[in-house]
Amino acid sequence: MDLKKLASTLIPDDNLLPLEEYEKAYPERQLEKGAEVTRLAPSPTGFIHLGNLYSALADERIAHTTGGIFYLRIEDTDLKRKVDGAVESVIRSLNYFGVNFDEGAEIDSPLNKYGPYYQRQRADIYRAYAKDLIERGLAYPCFCTEDELNAVREEQTAGKEITGYYGKYAKCRNLSEEQIYANLKAGKPFVIRLKSQGDTSNKITFRDAIKGDITVTENDQDVVILKSDGIPTYHFAHAIDDHFMHTTLVIRGEEWLSSLPIHLELFKVLGFALPKYGHTCSLMKVDNGVKRKLSKRKDPELSLDYYRSAGYYPKAVVKYLMTILNSNFEEWERKNPQADYRDFKFSISKMGKSGALFDIDKLNDISKAELSTLSAEQTYDFLNGWVQEFGTDKDRQHFADKQYIIKILNLICGIGGKKRRKDIVRAESGVRMIDYFFDDTFAPDYCYRFDNATVNAVIEGFAAVYDEADDNSAWFAKVKQIAADNGFAAEMSDYKANPESYKGSVADVAEILRIAVTGMPNSPDLCTVMGILGKSRTLARLNAGKR
Repeated sequence: MDLKKLASTLIPDDNLLPLEEYEKAYPERQLEKGAEVTRLAPSPTGFIHLGNLYSALADERIAHTTGGIFYLRIEDTDLKRKVDGAVESVIRSLNYFGVNFDEGAEIDSPLNKYGPYYQRQRADIYRAYAKDLIERGLAYPCFCTEDELNAVREEQTAGKEITGYYGKYAKCRNLSEEQIYANLKAGKPFVIRLKSQGDTSNKITFRDAIKGDITVTENDQDVVILKSDGIPTYHFAHAIDDHFMHTTLVIRGEEWLSSLPIHLELFKVLGFALPKYGHTCSLMKVDNGVKRKLSKRKDPELSLDYYRSAGYYPKAVVKYLMTILNSNFEEWERKNPQADYRDFKFSISKMGKSGALFDIDKLNDISKAELSTLSAEQTYDFLNGWVQEFGTDKDRQHFADKQYIIKILNLICGIGGKKRRKDIVRAESGVRMIDYFFDDTFAPDYCYRFDNATVNAVIEGFAAVYDEADDNSAWFAKVKQIAADNGFAAEMSDYKANPESYKGSVADVAEILRIAVTGMPNSPDLCTVMGILGKSRTLARLNAGKR
């Protein structure tokens, strides 16, 4: 068979360059020894999830820890899955979490010398290499229809055999020259398949950058490398792109381990040096006592949109992921509590080899701790950013009065006090936490523990003597007097010594006032709350709180 003639018939492009010209167009990167070139290469589907951030963070940290490059490539070979604005969404989402690219699709960078970064724009390169494989007898046209492929799959399934296009099931692998040209003359659509040289009886030991030595069988599948529209499959395109973009390390999910034999063979037949591969463990959760993988369908926390809409502090999410990406991160942070997490020496050797357990409670703890390090101004900026994107119209009206909000934040966060409070978990809960400071979102639950007459007497007595000029000491002296006037112990020591002689203690009187003013039995310092609200609003709430 004249393979050169066949290659030119199947891929007749006259504008394809000799392979060595493509090599010249993408010279080696000028980087220091040991610098890693990593990439994120999502499909433009519009859905970016925690697993993407998990891998992207590892890619970014490894690249930047070693003085390398982290780039964005878009694998848009499947137009059916393409969503408008998806690429911008990926960049925006990762930027929100502080994960930034050095070059790539839609990135304005002087380093953009290895594009195009969209696979559909690189079609000529793939076609040139497919043409070369045909000329070398390592690829061939396949005219099988979808119905024929489905029939083969059903036969294999019924016989409990491995499914796929291989061996006796590769029906177009050994077509004669006459048969091929007859099919072409008949106008039958075709794909180009790899003519695999592998044998599944042979084993390959592969050094995974994360999992260590793993053993796989050789590939014997004649996988599609070019689809009928001339666009490559992921398997073929990623090998060529990683070669020309000089990717040194590919970090990807362990679900790709099953494709590893295909990729090993493709790099071999293309004559390319293999990059290092590191397969990350799956993110797991405990569900009813059983560990399982996080699921798009079952777990809202898998979507990155969840963390943005719920208002998680982005640095907290990143720090939490760092704790499960590198086993020694927490110890380092304890020793360096003020250091930026980017100062940590990230190491691929410290990445977990088995399923990583995602713990939302631990994330919440880290988020509370991170938010407690912010000033009132920084806390306002963070909460206000969430309010502008996800809050209600009332929230936006409230946050327009920045100085009033900052007074509230100084109180509820304990800023300036002896000990910072860690009550805010995320922006959404933080914004809801201060609703009672605004009349239009004040929703009291008057759950008093005393009879109406006692409640009213306490409220009326305090309202009659309240003076917003009082400091905490004078304010509390008045609360104690109201307690004594209404049968409560003014001193806690008296109540503890003889509880049956009193209706309750001064703490119970303060609780009545707190419920009337804030709608809750617990709140930050009540004297300060009243001061922030002002006298007229405080008195109005006391009056409304009577039963």
